[in-house]
Amino acid sequence: MASHDLSGLVKAYDVRGVVPEQFNEDVARALGAAFGQLVGGEGATAVVTAHDMRESSVPLSRAFAEGVMSQGLSVVEAGLGSTDLLYFAAGHLDRPGAMFTASHNPAQYNGIKLCRAGATPIGQASGLSSVRAAAEEFLASGITPVGTVGEISRVDLLGEYAKYLRSLVDLSGVRPLKVVVDAGNGMGGYTVPVVLGEGLPLEIVPLYFELDGNFPNHEANPLDPANLVDLQKAVVEHKADIGLAFDGDADRCFVVDERGEPVSPSAITGLVAVRELAKNPGATIIHNLITSRAVPEIVREHGGNPVRTRVGHSFIKAQMAESDAVFGGEHSAHYYFRDFWRADTGMLAAMHVLAALGSDTAPLSAIGAEYERYAASGEINSVVADQAAATRKVLAAFPGTEVDELDGTTVSFPDGAWFNVRASNTEPLLRLNVEAATPERMAEIRDQVLALVRTTPEAQ
Repeated sequence: MASHDLSGLVKAYDVRGVVPEQFNEDVARALGAAFGQLVGGEGATAVVTAHDMRESSVPLSRAFAEGVMSQGLSVVEAGLGSTDLLYFAAGHLDRPGAMFTASHNPAQYNGIKLCRAGATPIGQASGLSSVRAAAEEFLASGITPVGTVGEISRVDLLGEYAKYLRSLVDLSGVRPLKVVVDAGNGMGGYTVPVVLGEGLPLEIVPLYFELDGNFPNHEANPLDPANLVDLQKAVVEHKADIGLAFDGDADRCFVVDERGEPVSPSAITGLVAVRELAKNPGATIIHNLITSRAVPEIVREHGGNPVRTRVGHSFIKAQMAESDAVFGGEHSAHYYFRDFWRADTGMLAAMHVLAALGSDTAPLSAIGAEYERYAASGEINSVVADQAAATRKVLAAFPGTEVDELDGTTVSFPDGAWFNVRASNTEPLLRLNVEAATPERMAEIRDQVLALVRTTPEAQ
């Protein structure tokens, strides 16, 4: 990477790279100046920042603040926080925001998630590419402060964040629940005790609540089944009602039932959708195209309007704004709420699940089963040099099927089974998702497609 080329650091939706090789204080300062220039030009007078527990997060966020202030804007530091706490800050204070985190990435990484006032996302097509270009110029020529340099102040929003979430989902009247929470040494260890602790009939059994950006116990990435093992074991050992696993910046939440079995994000999407539709009859619910087809079925059965969208938070949030959707869910356990500035918050989704469980006498396994109608493969990645050629080969093997190309290629069969193959934007990977009425039918399609994909030249 050339010294002023930030193409390897500034991604489609956020900034993420290795510290200090790709991301250091000089780069953070330049990105701050570029962001200040962008949002200042749109009328903003201050930017709010927050950061996770990584060792590099404080110095990087402080350098970014210096860059923002060089453009005449003030900075409000919210300090330690989860990504959804930063979204709350951007909505509650009506300020553009910057969250310093690399989410579930290993310790040597860090990054920034940027948003406009009201938690409106910023991606390549909505300002991130111009931030990158301006930052590259600042790195090449230096930052010259414009006019009056802004000031810095601090605010503690954790209590306000917890109060706001509790106003959206009332847990005070649920039956007593024992809840094991695996924070993975990430920001859930900071937010969970305040949001789900004091005054609620919840007994929290904490796993790895110590904030540690080196992740000494396991990666803070619950999408990988290996990182759920400790939680599953603890739920059974403690005879708990439910287990919750948060990722590093605590914007995603995975759920485990009382048997220690994962509840799929599609089932959680269905459950939360039903609760939101009870409050908002006839509302629109967003789901991405690789969630279970049970989700749109359930939404329709409860009088809602399901809208299918591409994978990725910028597509979900744009579609939510366009359709005024009340809720959106993704297979990756990102859950979006109109009441939360259309931003994603794993904590609010977890509270909905706790409310549903706590107002029912049935165990979570029985409640979840109502929303698990089909057998799914989960996402399977294959390394493929030429994804387009591999996709063409797969399509040729299934003539006469229904095909759509909203995101990658989705093939649907007359019996209701379907599969989707999508190329990764950042790696030489082809991603496969399969769903069918029975595990046997799902396995048959999965194995057939993988055999085709993995016999493509240069595939593995």
